[in-house]
This record gives sequence, C-alpha cells and structure tokens, in this order.
Amino acid sequence: MSTLSDLLAEHTDLPGVAVDHLQRVVGEWQLLADLSFADVLLWVGTDDVSSGTADVLCVAQCRPTTAPTVFTHDIVGTTISESEHPDVMVALQQREIVRGGVVTRTESIPVRCGEHVIAVLTRDTNPAQLRPPSALEVAYRECADDLCLMISEGTFPTPEERTDVNSSPRAGDGFIRIDTEGRVDYASPNALSAYHRMGLTTELSGRDLASVTRSLVTDPFDSQEVADHIRSSLSGNVGHRMEVDARGATVLVRTLALQPRGRSTGAAVLIRDVTEVKRRDRALLSKDATIREIHHRVKNNLQTVAALLRLQSRRLENEEARTALSESVRRVTSIALVHEMLSMSVDEEVDLDEIVDRLVPIMLDVATVNPRVRVTRDGKLGVFSAERATPLVMVLTELVQNAMEHGFDAGSAGVVRISADRSAKWLDVVIHDDGRGLPTGFSLERSDGLGLQIVRTLVSVELNGSLGVHPAAGGGTDAMLRVPLGRRVPRP
Repeated sequence: MSTLSDLLAEHTDLPGVAVDHLQRVVGEWQLLADLSFADVLLWVGTDDVSSGTADVLCVAQCRPTTAPTVFTHDIVGTTISESEHPDVMVALQQREIVRGGVVTRTESIPVRCGEHVIAVLTRDTNPAQLRPPSALEVAYRECADDLCLMISEGTFPTPEERTDVNSSPRAGDGFIRIDTEGRVDYASPNALSAYHRMGLTTELSGRDLASVTRSLVTDPFDSQEVADHIRSSLSGNVGHRMEVDARGATVLVRTLALQPRGRSTGAAVLIRDVTEVKRRDRALLSKDATIREIHHRVKNNLQTVAALLRLQSRRLENEEARTALSESVRRVTSIALVHEMLSMSVDEEVDLDEIVDRLVPIMLDVATVNPRVRVTRDGKLGVFSAERATPLVMVLTELVQNAMEHGFDAGSAGVVRISADRSAKWLDVVIHDDGRGLPTGFSLERSDGLGLQIVRTLVSVELNGSLGVHPAAGGGTDAMLRVPLGRRVPRP
C-alpha cells in the first residue's frame, strides 16, 4: 500500500508546507479517532475542486480503538465523485464543517493550512452503535469536537507539537478534562488509577490539577515544570510531553490546549502509567551491562593467557615450539579482540573491519617471515553478530597468517590483500597474495597444517560457508571464502 507521501505526490500538487501539515494531522489522528469513537479518513482533491466537478481521493485511514470500526475494508486509494460523497466536496469548497450521512453518521471537517483548505477529514460513526452516552463518552466527544474545530481553523496541530506515537499517551491510557481555571471537570478511571499510583489518596474532580500534580512529583524541578505546562495549556500555549517520577511510579503526561474559535475552553491532559515498562527497561539495561561486563572480563582473561604464552615462548630455545606458541598468541588475541568489541557494544554485534584492522599489526609482529610483507584491505566486511564474529575472525586471521608465512620466500617483499564484497545474501572474501604460489600437488582437503584444519572446521561447522584455495590469475594464491548472511542453517 502506498504511503501518504506517495499518494500526495502522485495525485496532488500540494506544496511542501501543506504536505508537512497533513503529516502532522495524521500523526495526531489516532487520538482523534479514539476520542470521537469514529473512523477517521483523510481526503484530498485530485483536480480543480473549485469547479465542483473534481473527484476526491482517500489518502489515509484510521480506525478507533474505543469502538467498532465502520469500515471493515481499506478505503485508502479509493476515489469518489461529488455525487457519491457530496459533503466532502462541500467542506472543501465552503471551508466549513458539514454534517450528514445516511448509512453512517458522517462529519466532514476541512483541514486548513494557513489561508488554504488543503484536505478534508471525515468522522464516520455507525448510528446503530449510538446509545445514551456515559460521562466518559461525553468528555471524549467534547474534546474531539474542539480539536476538529481547531483543525478546521488551522490551529491544530502546530509544527511545534511533534508527535511520538510510540511514547505519547493515548486517550484510553488516562484522560482528564480541565476547565478554564485549571480545575478537573472529568477524570477517566485509568487517569484516576494513575494518580493513585503516584500517591493521590483523594478524588481528582474539582481540584486544581497543576497543584495536585506538583505535590505528587518527586523531583522539585520536574514538579514545577509539569505544573507550568498544565497552566500554560490554558492560555493556548503549545502542548507538552513529559515523563515524571512520583513516589515510585513513572508516568507520561501530555497536555493539549483547547482553543476553538480563538477562545479557551480549558485543556485536555493525557496520562499513561509506565512504571512497569520502565522497570523492565531498567532490568534490560542491567542485564545488558552484565553481559558487557562478562565480555570485558573474558577479554582480560584471554589477554592474560596471551601474555603468559608470549613470556613462555621467549624462554624456549626450540624454534618450532616458539613458532607454535606465537601462533597460539595470535589466535587467543583475535578472540580477545572480539570480546573487547562486544564489551563496548549495546546490541551484541561487532564491526569486523575494525577488528581486522587492529589484528593486522599484531599478525605482522608475530609473523615468522620478514616484515617486508604488507597487508591491505579493500571493501567492507561489515557487522556480524557475536555468534558468528569469533569464528569468522579466526578464519580470516588464519588465512592471512598462512599467506604471509607460506606464500613468500624468506627475505622477499610482497603484499597480502583482503578483498571483501558483501551483498544481501553473501559475504565473499578473497585473501590474495602475490607470492610464489601453491606448491605442486596442493590439496586443501588433504592439507595437514593445523591452521588450515582449524579454518576448514570453522567454515563448515560454524559459518555454514565454503572455502577454496586456488592459483591466482596473475600469479600468487587466492583463498576464496563465501559466508551466507541469512539465518544460519546447520549442516546435517
């Protein structure tokens, strides 16, 4: 389904400021649908609506969470003529709210941006669902009527009222209507429960909401700020959102100024108890910190092991034993670097490019060949999960070390190049050296070198990938590694 921006770009020539305003309207209209107990649709003209013969197109749709929907199917993308929905065209042309409807009770609200009406909102309610309203429904609908009138006047929403649909309280979370003096006209049961959670022991009705809230909020600065926001909404200032702590409870508070026809009718305050959500967030943060601390300690332990192996190798006179210990130092160090990166990561992922770049100088230090061999890297290896990063780093370091030690004669210069090509499905890495090439009769499967045995095992079992070692076209050797990037499927 096309987005609002796509439909507006395809079917209208509205300027950017008008498109931005419609985006803000859509950002607020779940609240409007819930307060209205109605489906809300957004219509725009597709031609010169002033002629009275143009069609209108539905570019967005919102269903209420407080009542059954009128439309069980999607209306977005539907074009209607004036005869099919005359009220929408009248609202566009006359710039006034129009009420009508036969099958459903419909209200068409012009959406004004500056001096122009750029679209129409319709509120559709099934008359069969109407019954004597409760106090909550009366308070909801009165607030919705004020907001719709403000939309028709172009005073709501304003550019300053940035909507965050993920954190902003909804009407069902807790709704309070205050009069022009700041006293509570109506508080929904959920709003009253939130205030009781904050420490209130009495009712809210008739009380000054700013004073009550200020007395409950723990932090003196926050208590004064939220009280000021509530009072400022009565004078028509831009609504605000805040998160405050009150005696062990955490709540989100949003204020909405209600000023239809330029005069204040009070304000609406939405409140959401997020105490349990914040508790779970804190638990996750604590768990994440614990995991990162574990990675940090593992890294320290591995570095200690590497240091001990390095000390031991310096005491040995047997060259073969010293080489074996040096290779062990490199392998332990590569694993330690992965854990070091994980100790600084918040999502259990590591950047392989950074790890490989830090490992290259270490490999050159412990290499048994002369330091005239250079190692370079082309392309991006990218980010990998902790589960796959360790074996992949091990494979890459073993292949680079193998090329450095076995691809060149002692004293000769050369280059080992790591070339990476990452697509949506695969990571392809070529370890190329311009050395003397493979020995006669070389076979990867029959090689008994410890490094290549480690590589074959990790590629096959841990990475579910493939590896080939072949003579390079221009001389030297290519070790070609392919690793799938999708969900890993274990080999049978």
